[in-house]
Parts: sequence; C-alpha cells; structure tokens
Amino acid sequence: MQIPNIMLHQSPELKLSLEKSMEAEHAKRSLAFFDLETTGLGHACEIVQLAAVSGCNSINLYTVPRCRMQSRAAKVTGFRVRRHRLFLNRQPVLTNSLKDVFLSFMAFLRMLGRPILIGHNIRRFDCPVLLRALDELDLRVEFQSIITGCLDTLPLARDICKDNGYKSFRQENLVRELLGVDYDAHNALEDVRSLQALYWALQPTSQLISRHFFTLETIVKPKHPVSNVVAEDLYPEIVPSVLST
Repeated sequence: MQIPNIMLHQSPELKLSLEKSMEAEHAKRSLAFFDLETTGLGHACEIVQLAAVSGCNSINLYTVPRCRMQSRAAKVTGFRVRRHRLFLNRQPVLTNSLKDVFLSFMAFLRMLGRPILIGHNIRRFDCPVLLRALDELDLRVEFQSIITGCLDTLPLARDICKDNGYKSFRQENLVRELLGVDYDAHNALEDVRSLQALYWALQPTSQLISRHFFTLETIVKPKHPVSNVVAEDLYPEIVPSVLST
C-alpha cells in the first residue's frame, strides 16, 4: 500500500506507527480470492466465468459472452458458445446474465464484511476487465464500497520467492513448486481454490501485504493490447500464435 504523501513529512516514529496501523487493519480483514475466465487475452475480452472463495465458502458463476471465444483460448479453457449456450468441455453449463453474476458476487463479498480481494495477475488483467464490466452495469461505486482493496499475488510471490531461482511465477508453476500438486488451471474455481492454498503457503508478512496492496481507483484504463508478459502469465500455451495475430 502506498504511503500517503503527507507521511513523507512526518517523523520516523510517527511514520512507523502509521505503517503498523495499516498493517494491523489489513490483518483484521477477511480475504476473498477471485479469478475470471474470459473470451481471450485482450482487455476488450468478455467474462465467461467468475469464481471466488473465502475459507470454505465459494461461488462459481457462468455467463454467455456477447463476443466470440478466441479459438485458442477456447482450446485452453474448454469453453465454447453454441446457439447462445455456453459449453464447458462439451457439457452445457447453467448461465446467468452478467448483471446477475455481479450481483451474486457482490452479495458474496458483503457476507465477508469488506474483504481484501486477492488474485494472481489481477492488477494488469482481471481488474481492468472487472472494472469495464462494472462501469457498463453502473455498479462500480457500489462494488468499491464493499471491498477494502486488492492484492495481486503475482508481484507478491516474486517478492517473497525472488531468491528461490524459479523460472516462472505463473500460478500453476508456483502451486507445483510450493505445494507439490498439479490442478486444473484455467478453470476459475480450481484457480481460486489453489490460489488460497498457495497464499497461505507463501506466508506473506503484513509489511509485504501493505507493499502490494492497491485500490481499484488506481487502475488506469489500458491504452494498449495486453503485453507479452501479462499474456504469458494468463495463457502460456497460446501466447506465440495469439500475439502474432
């Protein structure tokens, strides 16, 4: 969490006290891990699946996108749209309107009492997609009022594991390295369940949480396509061909 500018002019003792207060505030908050599956890599893509978990509580919702699934993203995730119906691995899934998906998600977050929203690579991908949908539904202000802020586990993990020699900080690689398991990546529900376990394995300190904490107000609307780095963290299997097109 960035320290307000006013703190830069305070005494070291007062600055440390304020930092500890922010850390204590974060420690008291409940945590909600979330993930999106989308129609592709670009920031103009649409949501197909939204899942979240907090402890033993979870939510898993699907919606039919208005744009086509990118073929290679469909191959990785298993999602297809046929005659306005959504299929996952060739099986039809129950869907809701995008608004109903967000209203259910917000009800889940309210139950947790202004949680910290946590995800992997969310600052550069999931949050901009999330905010675009919230703006379209006129729900941004209400949504921001029911969460404390956000935490991206990608830079957090890089910070914690920087001396471990890992070649990749993709979530599935971290889960394999730290938890010794493989899971169904690119399924939002399995992603958030694994991320919750990964988070506790990382054991981030309050100081590190504060360092990587951010609010949705700080998210700048993307002006360019998704970068190679962001894309590789999302769908490493399809990056070369998708980015070339």
